[in-house]
Amino acid sequence: MWLNNILETIGNTPLIKLNKITKDIPATVLAKVDYFNPGNSIKDRMAIKMIEVAEKEGKLKPGGTIIECTSGNTGMGLALAACVKGYKCIFTTTDKQSKEKMDILKAVGAEVIVCPTNVEPDDPRSYYSIARRLAKEIPNSFHCNQYDNLANRLAHYESTGPEIWEQTEGKITHLVCTAGTGGTVTGTAMYLKEKNPNIQVWAIDVYGSLLTKFFNTGEVDMNEVHPYVSEGFGEDFVPDNYDMSVIDRFEQVTDKDGAVMARRIAKEEGLFCGYSAGSCLQGLMQLKDKLKKDDLVVCIFHDHGSRYVGKIYNDQWMMERGFLDVKSFKDIVNGRKNSQKLVSIQPTNTVAEAVEMMKKYDIEHIPVFDNGNIAGSISENGLFQKVFSNPDIKNAKIQEVIEHAFPIVDFNTPVEKLGTLINKENGAVLSKDEAGNYHIVTKYDVINALGK
Repeated sequence: MWLNNILETIGNTPLIKLNKITKDIPATVLAKVDYFNPGNSIKDRMAIKMIEVAEKEGKLKPGGTIIECTSGNTGMGLALAACVKGYKCIFTTTDKQSKEKMDILKAVGAEVIVCPTNVEPDDPRSYYSIARRLAKEIPNSFHCNQYDNLANRLAHYESTGPEIWEQTEGKITHLVCTAGTGGTVTGTAMYLKEKNPNIQVWAIDVYGSLLTKFFNTGEVDMNEVHPYVSEGFGEDFVPDNYDMSVIDRFEQVTDKDGAVMARRIAKEEGLFCGYSAGSCLQGLMQLKDKLKKDDLVVCIFHDHGSRYVGKIYNDQWMMERGFLDVKSFKDIVNGRKNSQKLVSIQPTNTVAEAVEMMKKYDIEHIPVFDNGNIAGSISENGLFQKVFSNPDIKNAKIQEVIEHAFPIVDFNTPVEKLGTLINKENGAVLSKDEAGNYHIVTKYDVINALGK
């Protein structure tokens, strides 16, 4: 049986057990993986609900223009609905959002206006203010305003909450969700609390957002607000979608911890998720001592990692912000499982002997030493090219095919510096340890170190 359009695929996303990262937690931890929605995020649910309610109330009419300020995911859901229903879209977003999000919105026909992040919400340059202004200026337009539009939380009350209740057979004890517009955490919590008031709802926030202090004190303290790079959650005001009475706790997570955890989820659980998923699970890990054996925890994983390949899944971006622990040449050497002696060769050895050494030790690069001094190097790729053009060269001496010497660096040189020295022409670097022994690091060692 076929579906009538892409919007009919929204919802009914899987609940997947986490196994490795949460192995030391006594409770069972499940992820509600909402990147299975057609727009790759949970925001598809509320996007279509806001449009349906606006149509029903006569606020959105045929041929109209949908206007919204979005971090990217809500815009995607709105754009899909607009494609099917025949609306135009104009979205405002902030300059901290990933380029991938903006490009995706443009790909589905939306106009995207990028606004500065570090301005007050009421500043005329903010993405909130520009969206409001456009809604007033453009005829037959509708400003969705996901922050204060209660259709946002209604979507999760009607879909996300019931799905989780049914998928856990009513056994859920904890809901963990990042807090942004408030729609997901509030709407889902409202439904679940109606079913079982004892269910604990933990909202995960980011440092730089004022939501946590507002929850704890009822005070809107702008001194709490400062720039952060986490995307899709945290706020510098309190949206109308919040009903704090259905939330039991707020927990804040750093930009770094959320990003690092997202990478762990991809690598250890096979779930390629976005920034908020990493922060959601990190928040749970910070609260794991509050869990018991029979608890059943559901974490909301909002969106897909493809939106963040230029950010949290980009080593350079992570290193520039200090999110990857700086490793050195020394750390790489000490971290090897088999700390074998450096394999080297003499200029008087033959090419055939070098090839056998490469096979025996499963290596691609060998430094050449002449009477204890570095004379050059040989590489698997270099030898292959020479043997391919002249098969008889296998009997030649190394001194006849020798390549340039590998660079020599300090034993404490950081990994990111090594990455600038290792390239297509130069596959390795050398260094001496405290005892005067040489060691080698290749591009694969660097890649492995950055991936940990």
